[in-house]
Amino acid sequence: MAFTPGKISVDNLSTTMARRRFRNNQRHEVVTERSFQEFISSTPAQAVTRTELLRLIRGGEDTYLELKVKLSNPEKIAQGICALANTGGGMIVFGVTDQLRIEGLPEIENVQDELVRLCREDIVPQLTPYIDAVAFDNGRRILALEVRGNRRPYRTRDGRCYIRTGAEKREANYEELAALMDDARSAMYENMFAVGASLDDIDDAHLWSFMRHFGTEVIKKAANDYPTGEVMERELLLAVPFGLTVVPTVAGVLLFGRDGRVPELLPRSNVTLTRFGGDNLSSPIIEEAKIGGNLLTVYEGATKFIERYCDLWDAPPRAFVIEDAPVIARANYHRASVYEAIINALAHRDLVLRDHPTRIYIFDRSLEIINARRTANFSSIANRAIRFGLPQRLNPHLLSILTNPAYGVRSPASSSSSMMRGLPMILGETLRFSGKPAEIHLFNDEFRLRLHGA
Repeated sequence: MAFTPGKISVDNLSTTMARRRFRNNQRHEVVTERSFQEFISSTPAQAVTRTELLRLIRGGEDTYLELKVKLSNPEKIAQGICALANTGGGMIVFGVTDQLRIEGLPEIENVQDELVRLCREDIVPQLTPYIDAVAFDNGRRILALEVRGNRRPYRTRDGRCYIRTGAEKREANYEELAALMDDARSAMYENMFAVGASLDDIDDAHLWSFMRHFGTEVIKKAANDYPTGEVMERELLLAVPFGLTVVPTVAGVLLFGRDGRVPELLPRSNVTLTRFGGDNLSSPIIEEAKIGGNLLTVYEGATKFIERYCDLWDAPPRAFVIEDAPVIARANYHRASVYEAIINALAHRDLVLRDHPTRIYIFDRSLEIINARRTANFSSIANRAIRFGLPQRLNPHLLSILTNPAYGVRSPASSSSSMMRGLPMILGETLRFSGKPAEIHLFNDEFRLRLHGA
């Protein structure tokens, strides 16, 4: 089957219009977080049909479509994928000649496996491939690889960045690379809309208590109406457009959601605390509690639970030993370090992981905080770097509001401008307080921090 371009007839005109409609629905550029939200909410991951694919092939190669007879040079294919991703997305069809003749692929499964490998190993950051195999009545099969560039700029494994102009790809120059870097926006999970949430799930009192500390112009608007959606979307970036209204993001629900609705919308946001009557998990359980709600409620509930079983001090207590004591003395911990560890657990949870809830274990002589954190692609070098304060933040937007004094989280570290924050402070102060270094372990998609008491 071959397609030869000619004069534009009525049939050709309808084909061109259908081709444009397909393009507009499937391949618009995504350059901001807002457009990305609209993209994922309006564009389902549907397989391309044979009719749609034929309409694309009829128009020949252009900025968004590349035709290949076979996959013979993986390096050049990786460059083509990179170019499409950096130019807003597109499609590579394998099994079609430059003369628009469908030749088919003899070993289509091997080609599919190689394309998956290229997208995961030879493109940085790695791409999620959308691959469709299309069969024809004569037995020939072709393969369509759809590329979506949502995390630009992309580069090949050797560090080169390609773009596509018309039907040709080329390496981006300095100005084009700078433009790609300037357009890049990090669409993280915390910025996704919370499924099932609405503005009615937001605690207005908590939100406006936060805004009141800044004395902004939006407070004046609140005298006439209560523009909660406007403030969350335009001022705090905690809501995104969804149809004719706006919907809170995951971070917006976690920070300002009503306590009764947060566990329903985000069940994995609960924190479980357990007091063991010993030094390991096989010891009897004295008390266990599950705390849900927005982050302020969870933080306050967690600190109260810990304070029931631990003594928190700003300075090490005087050392004394009672021989043959009938009951083991309560462990003593550095107050700011414990509070900061809880804040870090709430702020740096990997919200994508569903089967790893945040847990806090209180033993006789130690305190352990377990948090969800993907260990894939988290190198040992990065694991060491976080000890020195080099950021590996999963939820920077959420963290900035959670640690703002206006949010309401009261911690000695947040009230002292001279005190360090984060893991460096926890590690240093815990060592000075108890004489025992804190332990950090990262395995099985969990981040574990153990503090030893004095």
